[in-house]
Amino acid sequence: MRSVRPRAGSLAYYPRKRAKSIVPKYQSWPEYNGQPTLQGFAGYKAGMTHVIMIDDHKKSPTEGKEIMVPVTVIEIPAMKVAAIRVYVKDTYGKHPLTEVWSEDVAALSGRITKAKAHNAAAATEKINAAMADVVEVMVLMYTQPETLTGVPKKVPDLMEIRVAGGSAQERFDYALSLLGTSVEMSSILSEGQFADITGITKGKGFQGAVKRFGITLRKRKHARTKKTRHIGTLGPWTPHHVRWQVPMPGQMGFQQRTEFNKRIIKLGDNPDEINPAGGFLHYGLVRGNYVLIKGSIPGPAKRLIRIRPATRMGEQTIQTPVVEFVSLQSKQG
Repeated sequence: MRSVRPRAGSLAYYPRKRAKSIVPKYQSWPEYNGQPTLQGFAGYKAGMTHVIMIDDHKKSPTEGKEIMVPVTVIEIPAMKVAAIRVYVKDTYGKHPLTEVWSEDVAALSGRITKAKAHNAAAATEKINAAMADVVEVMVLMYTQPETLTGVPKKVPDLMEIRVAGGSAQERFDYALSLLGTSVEMSSILSEGQFADITGITKGKGFQGAVKRFGITLRKRKHARTKKTRHIGTLGPWTPHHVRWQVPMPGQMGFQQRTEFNKRIIKLGDNPDEINPAGGFLHYGLVRGNYVLIKGSIPGPAKRLIRIRPATRMGEQTIQTPVVEFVSLQSKQG
């Protein structure tokens, strides 16, 4: 009888191409019916450590006891609101109506070209006149990497973040109140809340089928072909072409991935509480605000990480984690 085993490698996330941008993009946002608020933030990955906290998971075997939890450290300097973008919907679908830009966008001079004749007042009037057709209110926010010592760049990363809650007019008024100001992550997410973490994974370049899909090396008797790391067959005679399911060499890594339902363990502004001796590997010392996320997240150190409220959790019961100890042991080995 022929032996049967699962195929090697996942067929998910096809085609496995390089990400178009280092800034991840969201196609969906969580439902929200409260007061207007922002639904996203961004930071830069510093590294990992571990904490000792009280297990507050109900019906857990260790409930109420101290447990060790691995956490990822993300440095989250304040983000600035550069513009408001409003979307309307007609018979052709959803598309931008217009934008209202802040006067101070000098930090984006290396990233965008702002229209010289932009009139914020006229754009605001146009939006108010078409408010009945408005379906989405977004803000364009950018990071401030020049305030970090672990990230060797000064050009900000610009991204679109949704404003949720209330009516379209209330969302637009709320966005106007934020235009040109700085926003902290603590005003969007809180400790104990669950979030989705999105980043671009570590790039590994062009790799063969063994590393890319985990196929088995060919046996010793196949060595006469001098191809021990090749696949055994490209597929059947019919269909008369190589199917996309066949494990083939190609790009590995540097692809957008989202980790769902990651718990926020701690939000802080005192980096001395989490900086290990000698700093984080390939990053250095955290200098400002930070967030600890339970578990690992995609991407290497210094990589831009986007955070949004969880989309798959439903109703959340937020419990503030009780963190009793954060490891400051050196990561240098």
